[in-house]
Parts: sequence; structure tokens; C-alpha cells
Amino acid sequence: MQETRQNKISRLLQKELSIIFQEQTRSTHGVMVSVTQVRISPDLSICTAHLSIFPSERGEEILANINANVKSIRYNLGSRVRNQLRIIPELRFFIDDSLDYIEHIDELLRSEK
Repeated sequence: MQETRQNKISRLLQKELSIIFQEQTRSTHGVMVSVTQVRISPDLSICTAHLSIFPSERGEEILANINANVKSIRYNLGSRVRNQLRIIPELRFFIDDSLDYIEHIDELLRSEK
């Protein structure tokens, strides 16, 4: 039962975080941040979000900026989900580099031919 609740809250947080990042990146042309995966701890206190950042060359810079503004992002998230959640979880962000990894494998396979 607890796992079902975790999944529902994870989907809610993923949707709301993606809207927040979409609004914030509108002013920055040429940058796109998407939330690929969200996991929440069993006690619903820690939210781990994996972000896919385009262009990937600026990924570390953008992630550092996001981590510097984590309090304002959490406040925005709290104002969006205050009716669904009692406690707004602590946010942790990581870069999801799976697309870069897939692209690297494709390049290696093409070079073998």
C-alpha cells in the first residue's frame, strides 16, 4: 500500500517540478531542463529528481544553479501542492546522463562497421 502512495506522489512531484523548470527556462533561450525520474523516500521526506539537461555541455553549470536555488524551487513546489501534501519533501537533484550514454554507445557501434 505504501508503495502505491509513493508512486502517486512521485508522479505528482515530477509533473509539478517539470512545470516549474519549464517556466524558469523560458527566459533562458537554448536551454531545456526536463525531469526524467522522481523517487521519494518511504517516509515522504526526501525527493530525488533526475534531470535531463540540454545542451549537456552546460549540465554541470545549470545543475549548480538549480542547487543554489533549491529553497525557492521547494517554496514554488509547496505552493503548488499544498492541498495534496502535508509536508513538502527536501529536494535533491542529479543529472540524468542516460541519453548521452546511449548516444555514446551508438557512436561506438557505428565506428565498428
